[in-house]
Amino acid sequence: MKAQRRLALIAFGGNAMLPDDERGTQAEQMKNAEKAARLMVHIVKKGYELIIVHGNGPQVGNLLLQMEEAVTKIAPYSLDVCDAMTEGSMGFMLERAITNELRRHSIDKEVVTLVSQVLVDRNDPAFERPTKPVGPFYTKFRARELAREKKWTMVEDAGRGYRKVVPSPKPIDVVPKAIIRDLTQAGRIVIAAGGGGIPVILNGRGVYEGVEAVIDKDYASSLIAREVAVDLFIILTGIHRVFLNFRKPDEREIPVLTVDEARRYLDEGQFPPGSMGPKIRAAIEYIASGGREVLITSAEHLKAALIGRSGTRIIPA
Repeated sequence: MKAQRRLALIAFGGNAMLPDDERGTQAEQMKNAEKAARLMVHIVKKGYELIIVHGNGPQVGNLLLQMEEAVTKIAPYSLDVCDAMTEGSMGFMLERAITNELRRHSIDKEVVTLVSQVLVDRNDPAFERPTKPVGPFYTKFRARELAREKKWTMVEDAGRGYRKVVPSPKPIDVVPKAIIRDLTQAGRIVIAAGGGGIPVILNGRGVYEGVEAVIDKDYASSLIAREVAVDLFIILTGIHRVFLNFRKPDEREIPVLTVDEARRYLDEGQFPPGSMGPKIRAAIEYIASGGREVLITSAEHLKAALIGRSGTRIIPA
C-alpha cells in the first residue's frame, strides 16, 4: 500500500512579489518570484508535498489602474476577471521560478497553477457592507459618475481621493479542491487560489457566477488546508513571531499557542482585524477542524522556524 504523503500549504502576501518600495516592473517581480522559489523548494526538501497560495492585492491594484488609464480605448474587465488574470500571470512567474529552482537541486517535480474559483454565499452579510478599497483614487466628480453609472460604492480615503470599495465575504468552498488533492497526492507542487481565489456565487439557476468581491487569502488558505487535510499550514507575514501587546512596552513573543489560548487572546483584542486577526482566525479554523499545526513567521525566518528556532506554532489544545 502506498504511503500517504506529508502535505504543507504555505500562504504569503502579494507584496512578497511587489513590495511597496519597488516600481513593480516585470523584471522586479520575476526576481522576487525567484527569491520565493528558494523558500518553496526548501520546504520540499524537508519532505513535504506543497500547495502555495499567494496574495494579489498590489497586482490587481496595478491592473485596475492600467484599465482606468485606458478606459476610453478598451472596455475594462470586472474584478473577478482581474483576479483570474493575476492568478495566471503570478502563477506563471512562480511556476517558472520554482521549476528552475527544482532543476538546480536535481529534484524531479512538476509545478502547476490552478486558476481557482472559490465559492462564497450570495447572502453573506458582507455584500450589504462593502469595506475593501480596490483600484485607483478618483476625483469627487469621477467618483460620483462611476457610482451612478456602474452602481459602485465609493468612499473618500483619507483626503487622497475616492476609491471603490467591495465586499469581503468568507469562502465556503473551493471549486477545484478534488483536483488540488489529487495533484498533491501525485507529487505535484500546486499553486492555487491566488489572491484568495476568484469569488463566485451559485445564482438562482444553480450555476456559478463571478462577483465583484475580495476573498481574504488567509481564510481561503485555511479552507484548502482543511479540505485537503494538510499536515502543516504555514502563514508568512511581516514579523518573525506572533506577539502579545504588540509594539507596547510590555510586548512579548509567543513561540507556541494552543488553539484555546489563540481564541482567548483573539477575544481579548490582542490580534486586530486589519493585521494579525485574520491569520489567527484562519489558524483556529484549521486546527478546530482537525488540523495538526500552523506556523506563523516571516519569509526571512522560515528556515529557522521549520526547525523550531523562530516563528509561532499554533497547535491543538
